[in-house]
Amino acid sequence: MAESIQRGTLYLVGTPIGHLGDLSPRAVAVLREVDRIAAEDTRHTRRLLEAHAITTPVVSHHAHNERASSAGLVACLEAGEAIALVTDAGMPGISDPGEALVRAASAAGIPVVPIPGPTAFVAALVVSGLPTERFTFEGFLPREPKLRRRRLQALAHEPRTMVFYEAPHRLLEGLADMAAAFGDDRPASVARELTKRFEEVRRGSLATLRAGYAGEAPRGEFVVVVGGAPEAGDRPDEGRWRAELAAALAAGARPSAAAREIAARAGVPRSRVYEEAMRLKASAPET
Repeated sequence: MAESIQRGTLYLVGTPIGHLGDLSPRAVAVLREVDRIAAEDTRHTRRLLEAHAITTPVVSHHAHNERASSAGLVACLEAGEAIALVTDAGMPGISDPGEALVRAASAAGIPVVPIPGPTAFVAALVVSGLPTERFTFEGFLPREPKLRRRRLQALAHEPRTMVFYEAPHRLLEGLADMAAAFGDDRPASVARELTKRFEEVRRGSLATLRAGYAGEAPRGEFVVVVGGAPEAGDRPDEGRWRAELAAALAAGARPSAAAREIAARAGVPRSRVYEEAMRLKASAPET
């Protein structure tokens, strides 16, 4: 059934995250009928369009020109053009350009219509084997290690399943920081190159997943899914592990060694136990 294109309308079109066959018939119809396609990478998008015999003109709309491009596209929409927005993969606006244009179009009273398509984080979530009833999408973590660790520490008690995007060159560091914030034994899944030739999904604890990638040079696009924290009633007895920590330090144990052992036994993030160890050490009377 042919799509009835409305003039002066912005269409958000989901495109394949890998397999070209995942472009829906409705998306193909919209991309053929609009006046122009705004694309994150015009060369990448033209390959997709050629595979589906789509000849609609393509213009550039990416993170570095988003503000100026949005203004120009809104002017075209106000003049009555129908425009489709696409990114390199997945739905526009999900860790990709799109949010600014949607906001500008909405402010101008322009209709915005979603044409649903594949999204990497949803695909990774449903194959992870972790709870899917409630989840939070965190996108890419900060590149700066200090900021990344701070963000993860703020999520240490998040009860919902968490989904992250990660670059291959930061995967090992990211998994290590997650283990420090959430605990080595927190269940997780790492999905790589979803719907592509080398698609792979690994499941296990954060510690085992990091160990599995340690001898490799990770390549591709990664989605990390991490199980949520235990509900309040299931969390470790704080008083007990703190008492064990104090006793270990009093017996002469090093803070790092005591924190590692007690965190593993109590199921508490190692960074949290270590912070408490350093606090206890600093407040201990000098002998």
